[in-house]
Amino acid sequence: MSESKQKIALFIDADNAPASKFEAVLSEVAKYGVVTIRKAYGNWKKASLKGWEDHLHEYAIQPIQQYDLSKGKNASDIALVIDAMDVMYTKDIDVMCFVSSDSDFTPMVTRALAEGKVVLGFGERKTPSPFVNACSKFLFLDKEVNNSEAAPAEPKNIKSDTKLVNLLRQAIEATEEDNGWAALGPVGAHISNKTSFDTRNYGYKNLSSLIKAIDLFELKRGPGNSYLVKDVRKKKGA
Repeated sequence: MSESKQKIALFIDADNAPASKFEAVLSEVAKYGVVTIRKAYGNWKKASLKGWEDHLHEYAIQPIQQYDLSKGKNASDIALVIDAMDVMYTKDIDVMCFVSSDSDFTPMVTRALAEGKVVLGFGERKTPSPFVNACSKFLFLDKEVNNSEAAPAEPKNIKSDTKLVNLLRQAIEATEEDNGWAALGPVGAHISNKTSFDTRNYGYKNLSSLIKAIDLFELKRGPGNSYLVKDVRKKKGA
């Protein structure tokens, strides 16, 4: 099956996701295939969901009404999970997409992955890491993405992000040739196989611009104008 023909089910936790970023969600999801199921869950009597309500007809989203059964409890989460499980086992779906900043869906994501589904996640930066890391790919919706090769106007000091740097170093070491150089494509694929990772969450359009900004790796053009990357520590050691 070609990637453009993949069928996608989109589940929106309207109580825990920004309606203003939904066009960005659809743009990203469109890269994977066609959205055949679109459902949004929430108490639609709440004024706080007015933003999502405005999107329902425009984007053909089916609203699922869930009253707040008790204070502090979100019935929408349970309804969403039940429907997602039903869709996963009874519909011809290849990709499952969850729009939420709530970690309650982590077990659902894990189960979908176990069933061979690609799982896309979208939420705000406050989203708990277990949900973020469980997805095949997770994109933060409250972070502007820099679409040029240049650094963001207000760059985060990603060089001091130990987790990110170690992730890159491990991927390079796992895919490098005897001379210490690794092709950037396999490096990115190795990272994606380990965890949910998207350079746009750090403010960079692609992996090459992120690596340049970190300034702990050497980057050069290889065969076919592709990028090769090397850990500068190995260069110094040599």
